[in-house]
Amino acid sequence: MNIPAELKYTKDHEWVKIEGNTATIGITHFAQSELGDIVYVDVDTIDETVEKDEVFGSVEAVKTVSDLLMPLTGEVIAFNEVLEDEPEKVNTDPYGDGWMIKITISNPSQIQELLSAEDYKELIGA
Repeated sequence: MNIPAELKYTKDHEWVKIEGNTATIGITHFAQSELGDIVYVDVDTIDETVEKDEVFGSVEAVKTVSDLLMPLTGEVIAFNEVLEDEPEKVNTDPYGDGWMIKITISNPSQIQELLSAEDYKELIGA
């Protein structure tokens, strides 16, 4: 199971890469493997401020649709448009080309609430 040490994680299986006051967000290798083949990623919150734990979009797999939950309060400043034509990038490269959104972090103190790679490994039993 691929769980990069430099990233932060949520109990809802999102990953977060923090660079200054910007965060890149996607779903974990574990999450995409549980969902199966991803056929559509829907994010309609561009230019909106979304509160921590609120829905910022959804991911549709062959068998299910799953909400994407915001790991930190922030303004959604970018959507990975590659996913419009190639949603399978979430399956093949969840921590690289399969990223979903970028946000400007509104409340940096929330970063402390995210899980480390070790904590996430424990959560999923890896």
